[in-house]
Amino acid sequence: MLVAISIVTASRTCVTHDSSFTPDAALVVSWKNISQSCYPVKETVVVNGTTPGPELRIMEGKTYWIRVYNNMANQNLTMHWHGLSQALSPFSDGTPLASQWPIPPLHFFDYEINVPVGMAGTYFYHSHVGFQAISAAGPLIVEEQDKTTIPYHYDKEKIVFLQDVFTKNDSAVVKGLLGTPLSWSGETAMVLMNGKGGGSANGTACNASLGIIDVEPGKTYRLRFIGGTALTFASLGIEDHNDLKVIEADGSYTKPLDITYLQIATGQRYSLLLTTKAHPEKETYTIQLESRERPTLTRGFAVLRYSTSKKPSSVEQKFYPPVTVPLTLPNTTLDFLDYSLSSLHYEHYPNPEEVTRRVTITVHQSVLSGGPTIWVQNSYPWQDTFPQEPYLVSLYKSDSAAFPSMERALQNNGIDPITRAFPAQIGEVLEVIVQNTGADSGGQDVHPFHQHGQHYWDLGSGNGTYDHIANDALWESKTKEGVYPPVRDTSMLYRYRSTANIGNGTAQGWRAWRYRVEQPGVWMVHCHILQHMVMGMQTLWVTGNSSEVLTLKGGEGDDTGVQGLEGYLMYGGSVMGNETHAPQVVHFKDNLGSDAWTDEQP
Repeated sequence: MLVAISIVTASRTCVTHDSSFTPDAALVVSWKNISQSCYPVKETVVVNGTTPGPELRIMEGKTYWIRVYNNMANQNLTMHWHGLSQALSPFSDGTPLASQWPIPPLHFFDYEINVPVGMAGTYFYHSHVGFQAISAAGPLIVEEQDKTTIPYHYDKEKIVFLQDVFTKNDSAVVKGLLGTPLSWSGETAMVLMNGKGGGSANGTACNASLGIIDVEPGKTYRLRFIGGTALTFASLGIEDHNDLKVIEADGSYTKPLDITYLQIATGQRYSLLLTTKAHPEKETYTIQLESRERPTLTRGFAVLRYSTSKKPSSVEQKFYPPVTVPLTLPNTTLDFLDYSLSSLHYEHYPNPEEVTRRVTITVHQSVLSGGPTIWVQNSYPWQDTFPQEPYLVSLYKSDSAAFPSMERALQNNGIDPITRAFPAQIGEVLEVIVQNTGADSGGQDVHPFHQHGQHYWDLGSGNGTYDHIANDALWESKTKEGVYPPVRDTSMLYRYRSTANIGNGTAQGWRAWRYRVEQPGVWMVHCHILQHMVMGMQTLWVTGNSSEVLTLKGGEGDDTGVQGLEGYLMYGGSVMGNETHAPQVVHFKDNLGSDAWTDEQP
C-alpha cells in the first residue's frame, strides 16, 4: 500500500542521549574472523557478532530509536532501512552520499524509525557503505498494529534470508572494482540461506552444512524471503512442494498468486504461503537455489525439516548437500510476475491520464579512456568522488543554492547535469522508465533497481524501448480483469540478448514505474547489485522545492541555518556519540525511546 506522509514539524526537539536515554535496540557492527560455507576464515563485517544480523521486529504507527555502533577502527558505516520511507526523519535513511554523513570509526549514531500505518511487511537493514552490505545486514519485519487487518491466515512464519559469499575480502573487491583496469570481484562462491549453505560453484562441490527451516505437518506458513545477496539473481524451489502462493512483495500485500518456484533478486522481498504436507513421506525436503544471468552457475541448498515425535537429541543434527540434484529449476523468466501479480489495495492507483511527466533513466557501462570501468545514468556516475559530502547536507549549508534546476532537467531528459540530480515536484505523477543499453564492450547485464523514499506502482517490463500507449492499453485490459500493478520498491531490469552481440548504446530492455510524488526529500535510486553501486550505478532524486525539502531551517541567531541540527551538517558532528561524548539528537517525533518494542529485541 502506498502511504502518504505529512511532514509535521511542531514536535521536533533537540535531546541529549545521555545515560538516561535507552534506545529500543542496538546494532553493533564490527570486524570478525569467520569462515562461511566451505571457504577459509577471513575478516568479515558482522552485526552483533553474526551474519546475518539479528532479526528486528517493529510495529507500524510507532517510533523507534535504533542505536548503530561502528566498532570498526578503519571504516565508516551507515545503516539503511531497506524499503522504509524515512521522510519523517530526513537524516536517518542511511545513505552516505545523499542524506547523512557516515558514522566515523568507533562512534555510534541513533536512527529514528517511524513506520506509518499501512506499511506492515517484510524489509531488511544493511550498510550502505562500500561492499559492507554483503554481510552487515539482517531481517526487519514490520507488524500490523491491528492484527485483524492481516488479509491472509497462516499458522506460523519463517524468514529465509539470502546472502552471497565471495572468496575475496571486501576491501579487495572494492579496490578491484575501482581499479584501472577493472578487476572483477569474482563470481558468487556460495549462496547462503540464513547464514549457512553448501552445494557447488562453477562445478566445484562445497560440502558445507545447510540451513534448516523447521515446520510441522498440516500447517500453513508464511515464508518471508529476503534478497540480501550482493550479486545473485536466483531461481528457487522446494522439493515436492509446488503449491506456493505469493501474498506480499516488497512490503505490500498482493492478491494471492499461485507459483511453483520463486525468482528473486538482490533487494527484493516476497512472502509466500506454504501449506505443509499432512502426512510427509520423509523427514526432510530440499530447498534448492541457483544463480541466473551469470557466466557460471552457483547452486545452494537448505533443508525443509518436518518435526517428529522423537525426543530431541542433545547433538545438533546437521544436513549436507544432496548427492543428486532434486529439482530442475527454470532459466530466467523475463517477465516473472509481470502483468499477473496484482496489488491487493489499488484505490490510489494513478491512471494514465494523471501522468504529468515521463523520465527515462538510461543505464550504460562505460570504459573511460585510460581510466576505470564505470556505470552511468544519463551519462553520469554517482560515486564517492562525487559528491564530496551528502547532498542533503550541501543543500542546508548552501541555503538551497545547490538545489537542482527543473529548467535544466527538462532540457536534459530529467537530470540536472550541474548537480547530477533528478528534481521532481510534490504532486506530480511520474512515469520513470529505466532503460537498459549495450555497454561500450557490446555486452549487457541485468539490474534490480531500488527506489528510496517511497514505493511505486510497477508497470512491468519489456524488450526494446518503452511504448506507453501500448503498455497503458495492456494495463487497461488487465484492470478490467481485476489485476492492478503491484506496489514495489525493487524490480528487475532484464537483458534480452547474450552478452556478446549488443551494439554499444543500443537501447534494449526497459522497466517502468508510476507514482505520485508525495515524500519531500533527497533519495537514492540505484541498482542493488553491490558491485554496480560501487562502480557508480546510483542516481539521486530531490523531490519537492527548497521550502518543502529544507523544512528544518532555523530562526534568527542560528548561523547554521537550521534549528538544533548543526551536528548533522559535519562529519563526526555532535549527533555522533562515542565513549566520551553523548550525542545531541533531534527528535522528529514525540518519542523518547525504550517504550516502543512489542516483542523482546536484541
